[in-house]
Amino acid sequence: MKTVKISDAEWQVMNVVWARSPQTGGEIIATLGSQCAWRPRTIRTLLDRLVAKGALQVLADGKRRFVPGVSQEACVRSESRSFMDRVFGGQPASMLLHMIQEAKLTDDEIDRLKKILSEKQK
Repeated sequence: MKTVKISDAEWQVMNVVWARSPQTGGEIIATLGSQCAWRPRTIRTLLDRLVAKGALQVLADGKRRFVPGVSQEACVRSESRSFMDRVFGGQPASMLLHMIQEAKLTDDEIDRLKKILSEKQK
């Protein structure tokens, strides 16, 4: 799947659709209405923008149901790369070291990180 640049507000809409799809505009509005104070018209505008960008697709079944046009994984990968480039000069080690130092990690998470790093050394 392709990636597209989406705004913070659009991420909120996409998270709803990635969590469950297909969904109608009304279903998305109901979910977001309980999460934020956006008006239905604002949400419909965001849906239209996401369709125009190709981030969402509309099923041609007469109900105008929305499905993702891009994967969450691809968007996270693109956004992570952009963040790393902007904030850490494109240096993954700098970003990872900073995040690990700042994070509160469980023993399981630390073990998982050790395993990943061990595999990277091979």
